[in-house]
Amino acid sequence: MSSRKSAAASKSARKSAVKKVAKKSTPARRFAASDPVLTEIIRNGVLAVTEEMKSNLMRTAYNMIIYEALDFTVGLFTAEGDTISIGLGLPMFIRGMSQTVRAKIQHFGRDNIRPGDIFVTNDAYLTGSHLNHFTFSLPIFFEGELCAFACCMAHWPDVGGTLGGVTTDIYSEGIQIPIVKYQKAGVVNEDLVEIIRMNVRDPDRAMGDLRAQITAVTTGERRFSELLARYGRVETLSAIRHIMEQSERAARARTRDIPDGVYEATSYMDDDGVDIGKRVPIKVRVIVSGEEMTIDLSEVAKQVRGFYNSGETTGYACAQVAYKCVTSPTDYPINEGSFRSLKVVLAPGTIVSAVKPAAMRWWMTFPMTIVDTIFKALETAIPDRVIAGHHADLLAVRVHGIAPRTGAFFMGSFGPLGGGWGAKMTEDGMSATVCLNDGDTHNSPVESVESKYPLFIERLSLRDGSGGAGKFRGGLGIERKVVARVPMTLNAQVDRMHCAPWGLDGGLDGFGNEVTVDLDSGEVRDAPNAKVFMQRLAPKEGFYARSGGGGGFGSPLERDPARVAFDVLEGYVTPQSARNDYGVVLKADGSADMGATTALRLTMAPPAPRPKRARKP
Repeated sequence: MSSRKSAAASKSARKSAVKKVAKKSTPARRFAASDPVLTEIIRNGVLAVTEEMKSNLMRTAYNMIIYEALDFTVGLFTAEGDTISIGLGLPMFIRGMSQTVRAKIQHFGRDNIRPGDIFVTNDAYLTGSHLNHFTFSLPIFFEGELCAFACCMAHWPDVGGTLGGVTTDIYSEGIQIPIVKYQKAGVVNEDLVEIIRMNVRDPDRAMGDLRAQITAVTTGERRFSELLARYGRVETLSAIRHIMEQSERAARARTRDIPDGVYEATSYMDDDGVDIGKRVPIKVRVIVSGEEMTIDLSEVAKQVRGFYNSGETTGYACAQVAYKCVTSPTDYPINEGSFRSLKVVLAPGTIVSAVKPAAMRWWMTFPMTIVDTIFKALETAIPDRVIAGHHADLLAVRVHGIAPRTGAFFMGSFGPLGGGWGAKMTEDGMSATVCLNDGDTHNSPVESVESKYPLFIERLSLRDGSGGAGKFRGGLGIERKVVARVPMTLNAQVDRMHCAPWGLDGGLDGFGNEVTVDLDSGEVRDAPNAKVFMQRLAPKEGFYARSGGGGGFGSPLERDPARVAFDVLEGYVTPQSARNDYGVVLKADGSADMGATTALRLTMAPPAPRPKRARKP
């Protein structure tokens, strides 16, 4: 069956299904518009819809980066483009998907949006990310009214463009699709499909992922329509407004708990991959006044020549992710109401508000350090709600080559490696956890990688001693050694090797990220950074990817010696660090010598003083 006929049949089936639901499920008793019971039913209902959208996408996707790594986001949005619920995925798309829906509404106009339409774009400056993210949106009509949108963003491993090295403009990064109708009134635009097919290296898999995304948005349309039919259009949309109002009240209340003031912090990235060794500064300013917060990112670095830029929706998302974490992290669904008390200040042409033709391929690396830096700024105000610095990188190394068994081109990518998160004021940081930017994404299972690509994973373990020392220590990073089984080319784009995850309140820094090649001549350890471009590997050669550890929180001299001894026993802390950083003397049996430890700590430097309070606005 052609995709045109298939789409028409699908449209007819969806209409029939909605009519049946409306006929069967209309309740005998109508809920009042402000009924709190209905509000909770709809709250859990929209969460269930986005979870089912996620499940159906994972079950039908062709590429491992979607069904294993979960590099995607799905969501429901109002007829105006406000977020109703986002299925947990990439936190950075809190803003990007909403803004994309709004742009599509503005582009076509409400009068030109009709049942059976599906919109698509991968415009990097609109989504804020890179061309690999295709975003499909489907308008949901009920009783003749546009009520909502179902949306799905997913990562395609290849969209054409330069295969390796550092790109310096968007035109070399792949095909660019403006806002267009993939499907108009139920009829697929086959010309668009063929254009996409011709511009990707593995069209069969790309088309499979495209169909999976269509499955996700049609699932959202079907299930949300069932909610409307069962509880009424006016009642359901009213309940959604109440959910947003509740989220807004919660965020404002938590913001009032933060002392008024102006809080600032600065951090750095290693470089942009072009100007090697030239640090990229990140300066943030947070202004708290009553129940409102302003996050000013206007002084972060100007957009760089390398491909680490992102669009302004990612600048907004950096602020929203940080704000959500410190005000209402467990308030679900994630919706527009949580951010009404937040103002974001951006300047055009920065690394998180880049303008064309800035390169965007590795858009995700710098933003997560910006979120980290916002936490760093707020440490003096709300130390109980922030964490020390974390490894802040995907460590997503890519390889490509020719598979000798089939003679076919292959392009392999590892899902996020995970690493050490910063400690909190009251507990140790998490180990081997995916970086903040990628939320729910998973690392790639060893067995899946080895079965799909000519690679051998020789080692995958925690990185000994990588967490920063502190009263509460940082989490540990991961070490992975990969060996090539056929000739291939390696590309790694990792940052934060030199600008290591920082400690807070006297805690020490964790290890930085690291990528090294292991050639026939031995491991190369003198690279200027953790970026490796177009490195040829012969069979039995390979590489190490080592993620950083999290920063510590509080003076290491305040950590319970028994806990230090346990950490040494488990391999989390080295014996040298136990003595030199924590001031803990170990007995022959590995337990802490309390008397000797007390005496040693008296000779060591006292805990570092806390930073000064922020100035008032």
